Amino acid sequence: MQDIISNLIHAIKNKDARIGVIGLGYVGLPLAVTAARRGFKVLGVDIDPKKMSALDAGASYIEAVSNEDLAEARPAMGWTTDFSELATCQAVIICVPTPLTQHREPDLTYVLDTTRKIASSIKPGTLVVLESTTYPGTTRDEIVPVLEAAGFRSQEDVFVGFSPEREDPGNANFRTATIPKIVAGEGEAAGAMVKALYEGIVDAVVEVPNTATAEAVKITENIFRAVNIALVNELKLIYDRMGIDVWDVIDGAATKPFGYMPFYPGPGLGGHCIPIDPFYLTWKAREFEAPTRFIELAGEINTAMPRHVVDRVAQTMDQTCGRGLSGSRILVIGAAYKKNIGDVRESPSMRLMELLIERGVTVDYHDPHVAEIPQMRMYPSLKGKTSVNLEGLDGFDLVLIATDHDDVDYSAIVASGKPIVDTRNAIARRQLDGTSVIKA
Repeated sequence: MQDIISNLIHAIKNKDARIGVIGLGYVGLPLAVTAARRGFKVLGVDIDPKKMSALDAGASYIEAVSNEDLAEARPAMGWTTDFSELATCQAVIICVPTPLTQHREPDLTYVLDTTRKIASSIKPGTLVVLESTTYPGTTRDEIVPVLEAAGFRSQEDVFVGFSPEREDPGNANFRTATIPKIVAGEGEAAGAMVKALYEGIVDAVVEVPNTATAEAVKITENIFRAVNIALVNELKLIYDRMGIDVWDVIDGAATKPFGYMPFYPGPGLGGHCIPIDPFYLTWKAREFEAPTRFIELAGEINTAMPRHVVDRVAQTMDQTCGRGLSGSRILVIGAAYKKNIGDVRESPSMRLMELLIERGVTVDYHDPHVAEIPQMRMYPSLKGKTSVNLEGLDGFDLVLIATDHDDVDYSAIVASGKPIVDTRNAIARRQLDGTSVIKA
């Protein structure tokens, strides 16, 4: 056994180990490209043949990875839909989705199915690392048993670790290689392997005692954001009734050099992490009869924000146009969940459009980063809807700003004279004089 451990650590440290990255999406592709550019041989695995075709053509489908990045990685990187090729890898990293069920319970289907495919493909002496966000205990209680059921012995001929992804799409200041990486393993040897692996890929590695702690770190990061966003969303509603602009309040508070961190309100939560991950902990906490009141309250507040926005839209239509929502035409600015990216996962814009349509509104959207809305599990009726240009503003009764992309012509929106409901303070931040701008 000691030979297996020392040989694997030696291969990882010398970058002789081939890394398999499963799931070439927003997390997996940047990781695979970074590892290849740092000198590892990499095999990307994904079940989507469209991704394979794009990669074959040298075309990246992830904004965080440029075509130039892909070309630089290409000599050391291959890709396939065939899991059996993982037999050529000494380390395998899982980067697949962890969604919620309709009852807000963890759905580990992708993780467990992937682990079973790994178990049927790898050879003894392989390191398996989970990056997908999940509840504390998943690596120990779910991943290890699947591998052991296939005949492997954890800490003897298969080594298991956890290192949570920390991607922040659209953040120009940090990329995969420059974001500190939390690492942990099941046992001392696995921990040393995971540390060595990521030391060869990223600039900074932070060890924690065990995989459950590493899983809790990621959950805590996202709960922190969810709770604080819920707080400012609630303050927005309170201050609005008092005639106080919450954006002015936050800007003033942010001048304090200690004891305060600014968070900003919006039309709801988006992305694959913050709206979902906190509920992984609430589910797991029930096993220990531990209440999660802050998390659940934050979820209630954030989930209610799209309805609040639609109510403000209805109020604005009544006050400025003298009519209700039914039969009106509204242009939503932004389909992505955050500015300057094309990611629509869990985007509050989808919920806003759905609610408006339910109220009898004809809805279009403008988004320079999202040409067409893809198939989405929760919003199938929006599939295929395409972005319209701003030349047709005259045909709309109202403009709703849901995402504050930088490359939107806000001056044209203001010049149209249409009522504007701004959920992101986009107009005021650009110091544009919009006489009919309502903040929501």
